[in-house]
Amino acid sequence: MERQLEDGIVRDFKVNLSYGRYLHLDEILGAQHPVSTPEHHDELLFILQHQTSELWLKLILHELRAVLRQLAGDDLRPALKGLARVKHIQRTLTEQWSVLATLTPSEYAEFRSFLGTSSGFQSYQYRAVEFTLGNKDARMLSIFDDDRAAKTMLTEAIEAPSVYDEFLRYLHRRGHDVPAEILQRDVTLPYRYNADLVPVFVKIYEQADQYWEAYEACEELVDLEENFQLWRFRHLKTVERTIGFKRGTGGSSGVDFLRKALDLTFFPELYAVRTEIAVPAR
Repeated sequence: MERQLEDGIVRDFKVNLSYGRYLHLDEILGAQHPVSTPEHHDELLFILQHQTSELWLKLILHELRAVLRQLAGDDLRPALKGLARVKHIQRTLTEQWSVLATLTPSEYAEFRSFLGTSSGFQSYQYRAVEFTLGNKDARMLSIFDDDRAAKTMLTEAIEAPSVYDEFLRYLHRRGHDVPAEILQRDVTLPYRYNADLVPVFVKIYEQADQYWEAYEACEELVDLEENFQLWRFRHLKTVERTIGFKRGTGGSSGVDFLRKALDLTFFPELYAVRTEIAVPAR
């Protein structure tokens, strides 16, 4: 059976906006430029994997910046909606590794040398996401000395409060006893565990009915960190199965370097509180 093309479907795009022009598809679909000689079939996969990841990272940053503004404005509900969207994007990013994992070691070896010193380690958007979540490291800025726009973005992310900073300030304004040294800390530095904050979260978790929105926000942040760690782990395993223990193209130790990232945490007290929550009396 042949489906009829309905009369109302727009066909004239001399004036009307088309799908392709709206999305700038000529630019997007023309942005893949393999460098291998002769061009290797699988290099397109490698390029598209990383380009699509960068697009998703752009959306994550867009959402997290809105979350920062909403938390600072005591507007928690849309902030939670934004975090929920970020979580879905994270799952998509993690699942993408399964596509790249179809690239076998022998296939990748045929064009890896053409990549030179380019590496995902140099993704300024990924660094901006980490900085926005609190894992700040000013030493990373020197990597972007040759890219003024990227360095400016990252400097702004280092100098701004992280999502966790803004959440803890929100809790303080809601009457929770967040330690003063946390509220007054230097936000350009990476966040460090503070045992005095754990009782604040114990109270929220043990009295969840009273502090439901704060409790829900805590769990959203834990979900976000867990998703981030799953992404890191999947990245590690994909690299391991593709290049083994070779050094990274950007100069890192490769798998060993990625494994150390699994020890990094954004919201340490939200994990520490789980040890302290009391069993309710029956």
